[in-house]
Amino acid sequence: MRILYVHQFFATRESSLGLIRSYEFARRWVADGHEVTIITSSSRLPEEYDRKLFSEGEIDGIRVRSVRVHYSNYMGYGRRMWSFIMFTLGATWLASTAGKHDVVFATSTPLTVGIPGWVAATIRRTPFVFEVRDLWPEAAIQMGALKRTGMLARIAKSLERFLYRQSTDVIALSPGMAAGVVAEGVSPANVHLVPNCSDLDLFHPGAKDEAFLGGLGIGPDAFIVGYAGAIGPSNAVEAIVPEAARTLAERGRSDIVFVIAGDGKSLPALQDAVDGLTNVRFVGSLPKKDVPVLTRSADVLMTLFADVPILATNSPNKFFDGLASGRPMIVNSPGWTKELVEESSCGAYVPAEDGVALADVIERFASDPERLAQMGRNARQLAQERFDRTLQAQRLLDILEQAAAR
Repeated sequence: MRILYVHQFFATRESSLGLIRSYEFARRWVADGHEVTIITSSSRLPEEYDRKLFSEGEIDGIRVRSVRVHYSNYMGYGRRMWSFIMFTLGATWLASTAGKHDVVFATSTPLTVGIPGWVAATIRRTPFVFEVRDLWPEAAIQMGALKRTGMLARIAKSLERFLYRQSTDVIALSPGMAAGVVAEGVSPANVHLVPNCSDLDLFHPGAKDEAFLGGLGIGPDAFIVGYAGAIGPSNAVEAIVPEAARTLAERGRSDIVFVIAGDGKSLPALQDAVDGLTNVRFVGSLPKKDVPVLTRSADVLMTLFADVPILATNSPNKFFDGLASGRPMIVNSPGWTKELVEESSCGAYVPAEDGVALADVIERFASDPERLAQMGRNARQLAQERFDRTLQAQRLLDILEQAAAR
């Protein structure tokens, strides 16, 4: 089968952002004999893709066509919108001239990636499948990026509904997202759950990396609380970790140390909030291939988000990385991830932005190593049985093949 795959932020394991879903799926499909063409921007690709307005190459057997458009988590909302618009224009040309394919698959965010996918599918009379990674524009509205009654929000809402109507099928990454799509009038029969996944070959249980911890000035007996991911407004790491770290320091728990990996607009605020504390370490932004050093070195891992209702529908990469690493997970979204950790006994939930509650849970975990070890085993089992990347790649391929057949 020939698959045209539109994703603005396509990245490999060399990338520090961890958005490797499209890469991991595409390389598996290519290995199975399918042809995959990626339409993307240059922002997450090797340097050679940034030399011309339009570039073409091959990565692990995947045909990659890119438009030179830059994007950064440090950009304001205005510059981000401009990046989305420029990508839409360039990607529409690249998708339309990519040749005949059996199915066109576009994955958000942003929502605008659906436009080049739909145009290419319409021109070539090919089935169009749309993937929802976040419920836009509702997420942007609740995060304050768009005014609910503003013109941009109305345009975005119309685009969302249009793309859903034009899609043969819609892929959602969580039950909450699937419900949100159905609420917009899409038949439940055409909405499919294919969540983010666990890369079992990359993330796995193992001994702590003493060299890694030693380089941070952390002894081998410390209890490590890890976080690896974006540090932006939607994560609100600065709203919970400083209070938890300060609470533990006041309780005399110098043996408990937070290790934070990542980057984003909120990083300076987080660093300012923990200034003077000795139980928080920063390691910067890590390529995806190096993140397992942190996850294996942690005793427990955190998946954190701001106290915004729409974020409870998320399907975060770092959560599934943690499961694959065989580490108990602490989550603070009252949605699907909370249900998973409680049903599978592989972690705990704390209310968003409640640092004292986070400190309490961490202390309980640190005082019960047997329970902690069992939770870790439960986490790895959950990753293997339900979220193995290879299993989910086949599920998504089956949906695309069915769409192409129709």
